[in-house]
Amino acid sequence: MTALPWAEDGAGLRLAVRVTPKASRGAVAGIIADADGRPLLSIRIAAPPVDGAANAGLIRFLAKQLRLRASDITIASGETGRVKMVRLAGDRETLAERLTALANGTG
Repeated sequence: MTALPWAEDGAGLRLAVRVTPKASRGAVAGIIADADGRPLLSIRIAAPPVDGAANAGLIRFLAKQLRLRASDITIASGETGRVKMVRLAGDRETLAERLTALANGTG
């Protein structure tokens, strides 16, 4: 079984992502591994990596795809890099189901 890029974190989940800015459109490219073998959810964002636009685009994209409010999503670390740790507030089981569907291209 492939390792998942999310884990329980307080009242929600912690999600590891790798963001590719300036894509033609927002999309999930699947689960990839970083150089150390840790799983990351690869996400393409149309916004450029300027003045926080890619971070805002990531939050909007995840909010829409996971049916969350933007205020339920925070970037916990990696604000200036491509690899980020994102916190998702909400029911962990529901979030995990939605993330699984999103990662598999069925969400």
